[in-house]
Amino acid sequence: MKLASLKHGRDGRLVVVSRDLSRCIAVPQIAATLQAALDDWANVVIHLRDISDALNAGQLADALPFDPADCAAPLPRAYQWVDGSAYLNHVELVRKARNAEMPPSFYTDPLMYQGGSDDLQGARDPITIRDEAWGTDLEAEVAVITDDVPIGTTAAEAHKHIRLLMLVNDVSLRGLIPNELAKGFGFVLSKPASAFSPVAVTPDELEGDWREGKLHLPLRTWINGEWFGEPNAGEEMTFSHADLIAHLATTRKLGAGSIVGSGTISNKDRKRGFCCIAEVRMIETIEQGKPATPFLKHGDTVKIDMWDQAGRSIFGSIEQTVQLVK
Repeated sequence: MKLASLKHGRDGRLVVVSRDLSRCIAVPQIAATLQAALDDWANVVIHLRDISDALNAGQLADALPFDPADCAAPLPRAYQWVDGSAYLNHVELVRKARNAEMPPSFYTDPLMYQGGSDDLQGARDPITIRDEAWGTDLEAEVAVITDDVPIGTTAAEAHKHIRLLMLVNDVSLRGLIPNELAKGFGFVLSKPASAFSPVAVTPDELEGDWREGKLHLPLRTWINGEWFGEPNAGEEMTFSHADLIAHLATTRKLGAGSIVGSGTISNKDRKRGFCCIAEVRMIETIEQGKPATPFLKHGDTVKIDMWDQAGRSIFGSIEQTVQLVK
């Protein structure tokens, strides 16, 4: 089942989307918003699936064309947005570029930060920046949306709390990160609004590619129309989405509609490319002594997409243009 939120008010209008992303239908009689559906998932999911089945069978004459440009983020604002760093190849490169050792705890304890969740961007919304010197970067990731997760939930139990998956561009302002981290209190200014894929999908839509809490497909990225990378999101994911959820639940419960991101997808095989510019710059620093690849600037475009085994877009693509504003 595929769900989206058309732009409408603060929280969007929930629609069921066809598997081929061509048609959609609003379901106010079931749930007006995705958050409302998540709040009562056990009772509404069967009705949403009935609509989805009928839509995919071509039985709903009142279905409308689906246009990703009409979409807000699946959850335009969420009760919680937390992002991890589940790919240790990325973390190792960061540390190596700074001539810093990897603490042993990094291999057993996930890195995570709490992001702003009051303003989540749609897939066609611009990346708005105020200063190019801040070093604007994309970060292509996979994220999951949970239902209510009790405190103390283990990784083995966390799988059943994953209701939906989607893609995310977790935009970073690299020039602001060092000073913020030096304060020892985490990211704030260096993490502006993230953008999400037009559609969120239930795990069963991913068939055998979703296993052990990991999505085993390449995440494809283009900058200004040129291929940038397609590392596999499952192969080298040290901490699964279930691990990340369990880590969060160590000391607190998670409310329905919590979004948990994977962190930048990263593989050791450089032929697969990259999901963020910083990783390229780190390799350049290690090998050449300084970075050469520039960060994003006004007018640059970013596209992020994931295809199924038949080459069809699963979530719809994130397509953003960088806009410099004062």
